[in-house]
Amino acid sequence: MAKAKSKSKTKATKKKFSIKKPNLKLTSQQKLIFGSLLVLLGVLIFIAFLSFLFTGKADQSVLGEFPSRAVETKNWASQSGAWISDLFIQRGFGIASFIFSGLIFLSGIYILLDLKKEKLFKHWFWGTIIIIWTSTLLGFLAPQTGVLSGTIGFELNIFIQDYIGKIGVVLLLIFGLITYLAIRFGFTPERIAALFKSAKKDIKSEFEDASKESSVPIDNTLTEEAEAIKTAFDVKEETEPTISNHSKITELVVEEKEKPSTNFEIEIAKEEEEEIEIKVEKVVEEKSEIDNLSDKLVADFGQFDPTLELSNYQFPPLDLLKKYDNEGVTINQEELEANKNKIVDTLNNYKIGIASIKATIGPTVTLYEIVPEAGIRISKIKNLEDDIALSLSALGIRIIAPIPGKGTIGIEVPNTNATIVSMRSVIASQKFQNTKMHLPIAIGKTISNETLVIDLAKMPHLLMAGATGQGKSVGLNAVLTSLLYKKHPAEVKFVLVDPKKVELTLFNKIERHYLAKLPDEAEAIITDNTKVINTLNSLCIEMDNRYEMLKNALCRNIVEYNKKFKDRKLNPNDGHAFLPYIVLVVDEFADLIMTAGKEVETPVARLAQLARAIGIHLIIATQRPSVNVITGIIKANFPARIAFRVSSKIDSRTILDAGGADQLIGRGDMLYTQGNDMIRIQCAFVDTPEVEKIVDFIGAQKAYPDAYLLPEYVGEEGGTSLDIDIDDRDKLFRDAAEIIVTAQQGSASLLQRKLKLGYNRAGRIIDQLEAAGIVGGFEGSKARQVLVPDLIALDQLLENEGQ
Repeated sequence: MAKAKSKSKTKATKKKFSIKKPNLKLTSQQKLIFGSLLVLLGVLIFIAFLSFLFTGKADQSVLGEFPSRAVETKNWASQSGAWISDLFIQRGFGIASFIFSGLIFLSGIYILLDLKKEKLFKHWFWGTIIIIWTSTLLGFLAPQTGVLSGTIGFELNIFIQDYIGKIGVVLLLIFGLITYLAIRFGFTPERIAALFKSAKKDIKSEFEDASKESSVPIDNTLTEEAEAIKTAFDVKEETEPTISNHSKITELVVEEKEKPSTNFEIEIAKEEEEEIEIKVEKVVEEKSEIDNLSDKLVADFGQFDPTLELSNYQFPPLDLLKKYDNEGVTINQEELEANKNKIVDTLNNYKIGIASIKATIGPTVTLYEIVPEAGIRISKIKNLEDDIALSLSALGIRIIAPIPGKGTIGIEVPNTNATIVSMRSVIASQKFQNTKMHLPIAIGKTISNETLVIDLAKMPHLLMAGATGQGKSVGLNAVLTSLLYKKHPAEVKFVLVDPKKVELTLFNKIERHYLAKLPDEAEAIITDNTKVINTLNSLCIEMDNRYEMLKNALCRNIVEYNKKFKDRKLNPNDGHAFLPYIVLVVDEFADLIMTAGKEVETPVARLAQLARAIGIHLIIATQRPSVNVITGIIKANFPARIAFRVSSKIDSRTILDAGGADQLIGRGDMLYTQGNDMIRIQCAFVDTPEVEKIVDFIGAQKAYPDAYLLPEYVGEEGGTSLDIDIDDRDKLFRDAAEIIVTAQQGSASLLQRKLKLGYNRAGRIIDQLEAAGIVGGFEGSKARQVLVPDLIALDQLLENEGQ
């Protein structure tokens, strides 16, 4: 237990360090100031050191009186230069101290140019090693204290000589040099041998050239043409050997090469080499006129920056999120041993042997991976799920047989003391902070205690389901919080649908930053189910408009389009604009299906099928995972699903197409799948006060003039005033009006039954009745309101129209 606590404490301290690490980064202004300071300081120290070589003896008498304005020094850097030079050169490492000034200068250059600091650390390390080695060498060569070796070099040399003598010092210095060359420059025996060989060849070739110049040319009785023919035949004989004479041929060729050739032969060889050389010209691809214009605009004004309007926007800090005391995984060795023994005993009772067992501890559950002995049927272990749960006396035992990608069987057992996975811990993780995803979501931690970051843009839509009170609303808050911590208001917009009216109302404060709404709507968060239909259809219009923009821009998806727009290759005067991602969040989908039915399902299905390429993504949550809510069309277009705890296996199969969600333990315990393997995750916990702090921080900053406006939508079945002309009315208009007024029910289905009409004709008559003022406007799935109370009032209305 003590070991476990100490480990958890060390982990906690590591987490604290990793959270505070980003605050140590220098701003651009700080880099300029600090880098310039180091560069100038390096130059000043170099000047002081250089001056000390000439003025050091003259300044020795006044160094004891430093600092005093009355003292005069000869050093070019005055009193400070004389004192620093004496400290580093006379009392320190001698002339090797010049390397310090170079290292300080180099540090300033690295900070100014924002280069990698790892290389700078290497320069400092090896520079210090060279200073010590050089000082020791000079102390050996000039065995007296002075500017060459300095006091440290002299004393270090004397100290080593007392133990290993002068020969030992020499050997130690050689060993140090060899070690430096081997580690720093990668010197090896093979590389040294190759250097010796190349040096030997160079010396040999120099002697050969000298002998060629001094030797008398052989009598050339042949003409130039004859010599050329002869050399051609000689080459042919050399280049067409048999395989059996390979060793002889090699020797012959070498011998021929080593023979001194005449000046005439060397000139011919050079001419042939010049003829063989080929110069390759790189043809620069001609750019189109549009590209040249866009390149010029980018060169003049830079890339288009969508965040420029809110350039001073600050992302919420980590301090707004709560940190819990019982964070991190605690290892309870006694519990592990007890559970292992119970699993082994239970399986042994059924004659199932185990070859090995391994435990992976997570924040909520521990995964025991077992390898059964040869010949054991997997189905036999899977059928013992209830027996193992009984022996362990635990809730929510889940058996994975086999674990995908491993040759093991997994048994997930809930921990006695579950730990909280805070939102702060997943947001602060390196995975989330360094991610390059388009819409990153830090949803929680896996069984192996790793932060899971998923990309909503790749899902492309997310379905969340589970029983009441198992963590769906917290999961939605975790999704929204992740996006608020990573994406600028110009890059993402939310359409929030909250039939409960209390879950998402906090986000009203960031309406002008992050929310999207219909024109002329008072509130951005939709709580009225009748307005949901208009919003969904408006998103469909937005989708069609965006696809039209992509078609005109010759782009396939929103990423390509926005990149093209940032590179100024698309003209805003042609209707192009930067497109932010739109995320539709529905907190309770079952309520919408119950009230509106197909009118909601149809646009949702259409958005799910088509909207991924233009950056509209859906997140739908429901506490009623039944087939009439999560229909086949919905499931087909939502490959990414999250299942919290449900009450039955049927509900689990409805959500995941597999069992397992009924074996979860609740309180954020969930299963995530993206069309492949299922991952068990403990959802990150973000409380309402934390969300309130985040939205208050964002809402207090400068915002856009209004929320992101969606296209206006007018209902297709909302009636029309085109049929006002009495002559164009249907022959059955009077009969239909009497039926509607008598029944006091304005619906097309009533006319279909009473007058035996088709749907289209009955719909046209209803539109004519609306234009005449007999029935009210379209109200979704409800019947229209009848505005005429009785037949007498109907007769008066029609007579007045006739006049």
